[in-house]
Amino acid sequence: MKFLSFLFTGSIGRKLVMGATGLFLVSFLLVHCGINACVFVNDGGETFNAAADFMSENFFIRVAEIGLFLGLLWHVFQGLYLWLTNSKKRKAKYDKASGNENSKWYSRSMGLLGTLILIFLVLHLKHFWVVSRFTDHITSGDETLFQEMLEVFENPWVVVVYVLGCISLAYHLLHGFWSAFHTLGIDHKTYTPIIKSIGTAFSVVIPLIFALMPIAMHLGWIS
Repeated sequence: MKFLSFLFTGSIGRKLVMGATGLFLVSFLLVHCGINACVFVNDGGETFNAAADFMSENFFIRVAEIGLFLGLLWHVFQGLYLWLTNSKKRKAKYDKASGNENSKWYSRSMGLLGTLILIFLVLHLKHFWVVSRFTDHITSGDETLFQEMLEVFENPWVVVVYVLGCISLAYHLLHGFWSAFHTLGIDHKTYTPIIKSIGTAFSVVIPLIFALMPIAMHLGWIS
């Protein structure tokens, strides 16, 4: 009980939760991006649909999906709490110059970026996860998930929202990736620069691939 209280109420415990759940979500992003990138094979969605069907029918993946949502909710709750708490503790706002000297703007805006990503995520779940899990729109065989993507991304405003969500994700990851390792005590003068470099590459490449998918489908590059 004391350990659970430490994780839920202690400042250090909350940060540890943020780090652990953050790395868990990073691993999910990697897998999710790999599956979705199958659309670039441009074979009418055959490869993508096969990969999506495997993920939806695999028992272990479905169980992991539950853990993913719990981890996501925990990460969001703890993140917003820490952001609001830190904002209240700050007695005076940094001036523009001193703020930039001490940290990047995105590292001071994790709460805002996280909120934008959450809004995007709700829209994304509505478009695909709810449709594929709680309706017969896909499971009936009348339409595939790939065809659903083509229909959703016909709307230019949806594409704009998705791209903005990916940009927010990129900035969120720029700070969050290496910060998660730091919070968990993985901090060394030899390894930290490597982790930061990997984190920077991950923060650019993964959101870029995600953003290119709706753009490519909307422009007809993938069909």
